[in-house]
Amino acid sequence: MRVKGGSVHTRKRNKILKKAKGYFGSRHRLYKTAKESVLRAEWYAFNGRKERKQDFRKLWIRRISAACKINNTSYSKFMFGLKQANIELNRKMLSELASSNPSEFAKLVEKANQAASKVSK
Repeated sequence: MRVKGGSVHTRKRNKILKKAKGYFGSRHRLYKTAKESVLRAEWYAFNGRKERKQDFRKLWIRRISAACKINNTSYSKFMFGLKQANIELNRKMLSELASSNPSEFAKLVEKANQAASKVSK
């Protein structure tokens, strides 16, 4: 006697079709196309979670760089100066400071420039 695995098979198919709910056309009706769509969607979602972190870091660096240019310095010199001055603020906090409180950011730039100039002498 052979076991067809009907209930297990049905649950597996329904799980995929449930994930494909709201997809257009046969993508939410037919198992094969639904499975392909769900697999691709999950792949994009997984990679998107990784890319989001990269995108935010790029955004923060752009904001810091723009604020540095306003204060007549470059991003790389600013970051080097912060390292020399032992100021440990991450890029997220620096970008928030640059956009919400430019006067405080200017003070940081000044401290970073002083620390960088001590090293170069």
